[in-house]
This record gives sequence, C-alpha cells and structure tokens, in this order.
Amino acid sequence: MSRSIKLDQIDPEEQLLVRLAWACEIEGLTQADAASRFGITRLKVNKALSEARKRGILRISVNSVYAAAADLEWRLERRFRLLRAVVVPTPDNPASVTSLVSAGLGAHLSELLSDQSLTRFGMSWGNTLNLATRFMQPLDRPELEIVSIMGGVTRGSDVNGYEITTRLADLCNAEHSFFTAPLYAGSPESQRLFREQDVIAEMVEKIRGSDAVAIAAGDLQSSLLVRDALPRDINPADLIAKGGVGDITGHILDAQGDLIDHDINRRVIGVSLDELARIKNVILAAGGLHKAPILKAALARGFVDTLVTDEATAQALLAEAGP
Repeated sequence: MSRSIKLDQIDPEEQLLVRLAWACEIEGLTQADAASRFGITRLKVNKALSEARKRGILRISVNSVYAAAADLEWRLERRFRLLRAVVVPTPDNPASVTSLVSAGLGAHLSELLSDQSLTRFGMSWGNTLNLATRFMQPLDRPELEIVSIMGGVTRGSDVNGYEITTRLADLCNAEHSFFTAPLYAGSPESQRLFREQDVIAEMVEKIRGSDAVAIAAGDLQSSLLVRDALPRDINPADLIAKGGVGDITGHILDAQGDLIDHDINRRVIGVSLDELARIKNVILAAGGLHKAPILKAALARGFVDTLVTDEATAQALLAEAGP
C-alpha cells in the first residue's frame, strides 16, 4: 500500500532512487538497461542502488511514498504501449494534484531537453504546462527551438501559449517562435482560408517537424478552454450533449477517442490530431480524476507516447482499461 505524500512538492532525488530500485530489483533490469532507460550512466545506477539500501528504501520491498507510482509507471507503459510514463504520488489535498503533476513534468522536461539530439520542441498551453516551467532547471541550449503548437487566446494570462513558450525558451537559452493565429476560426470555411495562408502553413509544417511536443488535456467543465478559449457561439453543454469528454489542443473528443460531430472540430486552426500522432514523442500531462475520461480518450486514440499523471488517475485509467 502506498504512503500519502504530505508536501505539495516531490523529491526528485528520492524518486529516482525508487525508480532505479524498482527497475533493477522488481522488474529485473540489469544496471546497464536501467542506465539506458533513465538516461544516466551505469556508475550512477550502481551508486543510486547503494544509496537506496543505506536509506532503507531498498530492502525486501521498495519502501517509499513513490513505490506505488513506480509500479504504475511500468503498468501504464505495458498496457498502453507507451514510450514512457511518469507517475507522481496523489497528494492528500486534491487542489495540489496539478502542482505535483507539473513537478513531474518539469523534471521530465529537464532531462529530455538536455538531450543534444533534440533540436525542436513544441509546447501547448494550460496550467499544468505553465507550472512545469517553474520546476525546471536552466539549460544552455542555444541550438534548440521552442515552438508554440496552438493558436492563442485573446485574454492575457500566464497559461497562454505565448507566455509559456517564451518562458521555456528563456529557461533553455533557446530560440522560440509563436503560432500567430487564434485557436478557433469563425467557421469551417474561414478555418480552411486560414490554413491556406503561407504563414500558417509554414508554422504547421514546423510543428510537424518537432522532435517532441508537450500537451495538456482539459475537461468541459472548468478548464482553460471553457473559461477563456471557446468561441462565444459555442456552449460547453452542447459539446457534452454530443458526447464530448474533454479537449486535446482544442479538439473535442468523445469517450472512445473520436472527434465529436460538431463544427468546433472543423474550426481548429493548427495541427490535426492525426498530424500530432506522427510526431515522434507526444507528451501528455494531466492529473486529477476529473481528467480521467479525456486521458482515457487520448490513450484510446493512440497518439500519446509519454504520459505524466498522478497515482490515483493512473489507477483509474488501468482499472477502466482492464487486463
């Protein structure tokens, strides 16, 4: 049984010790395999296992608040054929879920973006992605380009894509570029006109060429999309009545992962979900049981490569997915 986490933050050092202990002692990986999986040296794995034993984390069982999360990471990867899963403990206070998931994403992005072979990274918007940048260590990647992958909202906000893209680029000492268009066109016809413009077409092509992208998921009750981005002529209740359970980059999905039959999905200006699926590493970060339906839909559609979530949400996804 997992122990509750008391603070609204995670300990990345202990979390790595637990992941390595679980990988080598429970899952049976060699130290070389574990080093490759987590992007570190074999020597560091060896030292980490020794440290885990000294701290009493590694005994007959893995004894840590992160143990259940480490188990869930492996189960999610196997069940949904993911490249990677990052699971953080679910806090006692539900209001702290987003902060912890953001911390998990920030730690993962710090590791990912330090890879010199990655030269273009796409960033969506939302509170989880916004907070993730607060948990990242500065990098020096002047050859890296950060691109926003969604249209903007008119309301100025820290969770808008322009601000998040700029902040991440500053953290990485990287170049950045914006998707200079609204999230939604006024109609399907005007969406087609937008897509035909050279500047939009060039930006979509740049996003397609990203090595990895980070996206969030929203429900249809209280998300950023509902609050700030839906066109005035769209009622969230109508989207729910059509079977909508949430959005991914402004696209509204039903429980099976299909786009609902509504004009809103023909008004999105940006990459389609099919185009998104062709990017090598799509990182989806979201937590909280209210996000489980849209996360399940995204996993069912099959475009997610890396999932960052919390323990309770991971358990719900696995329970619904079955064996």
